Amino acid sequence: MSDRKQHQKRLAVINDFTGFGRCSLTVSIPVISQLGVQCCPVPTSIFSNHTAFPSFYFEDYTEKMPAYIAEWKKMDLRFDGIQTGFLGSHQQISVVLDFIRSFRSDGTLVLVDPVMGDNGKPYALYDENMQLAMRQLAMEADILTPNLTEACILTSTPYRSLGWTKKELFRLVEKLMALGAQKVVISGVPMGQYLGNVLLEKGGQPKILRFLRVGRERCGTGDIFSSILAADAVNGVPLETSVRKAAAFIKECILITESFDTPPTDGVCFEEILHRLCR
Repeated sequence: MSDRKQHQKRLAVINDFTGFGRCSLTVSIPVISQLGVQCCPVPTSIFSNHTAFPSFYFEDYTEKMPAYIAEWKKMDLRFDGIQTGFLGSHQQISVVLDFIRSFRSDGTLVLVDPVMGDNGKPYALYDENMQLAMRQLAMEADILTPNLTEACILTSTPYRSLGWTKKELFRLVEKLMALGAQKVVISGVPMGQYLGNVLLEKGGQPKILRFLRVGRERCGTGDIFSSILAADAVNGVPLETSVRKAAAFIKECILITESFDTPPTDGVCFEEILHRLCR
């Protein structure tokens, strides 16, 4: 009988805290917990509600992050995984790079969700310097999960919403892999009535998984997707299995949310079916 003790998997999640709108940490914490992983949040900022609403309260947490993280260093905490989400400044990206280099060990998986833009446009604060800084963070990833816009930004590839050939998408995911990740997923690629996820693992061949598009676009689905992938990764779930699980769960979330006639800004009613999300 082995003397080796079991321990619950532990995942550090670096993202903003948004009180209303079902996104960022308020999505990641319950999803990761449901998958049997301890979620340890590192807040980058505080929002009363996300920025798609007409007004919101905002507090930047950048100056407080080093002191917060220093306490974890004193505790000599170890993590099975580190997940990063939206980062609002060059300084925050630097803090996150230091966090990864301080807490990463041989068994730590790093998932970077390079949240920089959507629908072909970078967010206003993501100027050329911010894009370069995010590319540097992407180079630290074991798993990289950009959407199509972000994949184009990271690889300096001209963006278009439609008309991508399989060969072009495979070349794009290969360029992302060249940044240093072991696994890459380009999420939510428009393919007519379908959305595609383009996958590539080191040593393997790229592939596309397509899922029928349902309902309206809603806030927070990307956070659900990356959180499922991060928790599954530390649990040893194969990438393709995890992507299929995440896409199916988000589809169910959207369908039940549409039945409630919930505004798109309010995210998806994942609470109704969270129990269906299996380890």
